[in-house]
Amino acid sequence: MSTQDGSGSATSQVSRIDCNADICPYDQSYYLYRIDIVPNAVFVGMFSLSLLGFLATFLITRRAGTFTIAMALGLICEILGYAGRIMSWQNQWAEIGFLMQICCLTIAPAFLAAGIYLCIRKIVTAFGPENSRIPPEYYTRIFIPCDIISLILQAAGGGLASVASHQKKSADLGDNIMIAGLAFQVFTLLVFMALCADFGINTLRRRRALGDAAALDQDPALVAVRRSRMFRGFLGALALSTVCIFWRSAFRVAELSGGWTGELMGRQDLFVGFEGVMITVAVWVLNLFHPALCFGVVMEGRFSRGRNGTTAEYEVKGVSVGSDLESGDNSQTQFQKFSAPSFTEAGRK
Repeated sequence: MSTQDGSGSATSQVSRIDCNADICPYDQSYYLYRIDIVPNAVFVGMFSLSLLGFLATFLITRRAGTFTIAMALGLICEILGYAGRIMSWQNQWAEIGFLMQICCLTIAPAFLAAGIYLCIRKIVTAFGPENSRIPPEYYTRIFIPCDIISLILQAAGGGLASVASHQKKSADLGDNIMIAGLAFQVFTLLVFMALCADFGINTLRRRRALGDAAALDQDPALVAVRRSRMFRGFLGALALSTVCIFWRSAFRVAELSGGWTGELMGRQDLFVGFEGVMITVAVWVLNLFHPALCFGVVMEGRFSRGRNGTTAEYEVKGVSVGSDLESGDNSQTQFQKFSAPSFTEAGRK
């Protein structure tokens, strides 16, 4: 932040706080270009609608509460960030709008990534933990803490850079910490995508070698979930969302690494495309294929695995149902009569 000291042919004798569009060029403001208000206003609207969509889905289904919290926090940061850019459009030499957009837009995807990490745990459960190299719960135990570390680094870096800017000191330390947080987020996402790809490949291989009956969990409800078009659509949506967040994070690392006066920092078109559009796609595909709608029963955690590798038993209107359907065909018939929300866990085997 300190790299833009307000010096230049038109501003050498004018303090940034006294600058305006009449006496100072825009490339000597906190930005290296004139902010276009249209895409920023569109992003505020798109993220606001997405936030309302996630909240409404939770209120209607009462499912995926933790996922909703993660997505809501990310979207609130996105809205505040683009609101800051709109404030900067009114005055590009005002610091508050600039700080709002750089801090909020930098940390927002960390919350969105946390929502994705929560989903993959349930997906592994739906196909069968034996297809994964790590147990389902380890996806959250590993990647959520990594996400928190990334978030802390980005927030701390932004805070240090802001303080240094106010004190008219070098913000290099804060900038470097922020970049380190973003780079760690990129690395975490890369490892996450590698594990997901490995899980998908292992699942396909085991299905071809052993058949569905041996390779996949045969609980009737899980079978029904895997066969549904909504669930298949959700898998594609989650993959697309992950790639978009990864692409955006990699771009921000490259952008910030070049400094506040670097070539990428002066490309508004790339910022709109690789920051705004990527995150818009990432959240809206999950609005359309919301996990609570696509596999809500699994998101409620009713199919956690027991210590002996079997699916936990459930009670449906007084009928106990296990993954091996010990109670016979009659139990399976009664099982199919009731909708998923009527399940209550009876205990683990």
